[in-house]
Amino acid sequence: MSVTVLYFAALKESAGMAQEILPVPDSLPALYAALRVRHGFGYEPAALRVALNGAFADWSDPVRAGDTVAFIPPVSGG
Repeated sequence: MSVTVLYFAALKESAGMAQEILPVPDSLPALYAALRVRHGFGYEPAALRVALNGAFADWSDPVRAGDTVAFIPPVSGG
């Protein structure tokens, strides 16, 4: 069973991909911690927004098989 992880902006550049499919993690913080090591992400979790299935979520929300998780770094623009 798996989840789809979406990357945006600087995270997409660091990962070298827009998305990947991974085994269901124990939690969102555990997933991001593993991805920080794997892809060298520099952002602390507090600097990111996380979304589950297209809606903003809390870091404490559970992750289930089939979910889509998005990690969204701060962006600037005008």
